[in-house]
Amino acid sequence: MSLFSRLFGKSDAPANTAEDYKGYRIIPEPNSESSGFRIGARIEKEFDGETKTHMMIRADTYQGKDTAIEASLAKAKQLIDQQGDRIF
Repeated sequence: MSLFSRLFGKSDAPANTAEDYKGYRIIPEPNSESSGFRIGARIEKEFDGETKTHMMIRADTYQGKDTAIEASLAKAKQLIDQQGDRIF
């Protein structure tokens, strides 16, 4: 990443795009830390016109942001499969 990219916020990493899964919307949001990127995602679902949100954060960390995004999506899907609407 060039100096200008770092100064002006341009990133070579892909944007955290939302993914729809079984009626839920998963937005991967890994947190940057000194040891890498901590798994995290926002899980949303609409109920009667109101959007409910669950913030998922895990202790797992990964060196690369792309890997953390993939892991965040996988963990969010696992949580949805196990808990369903109870996460709200």
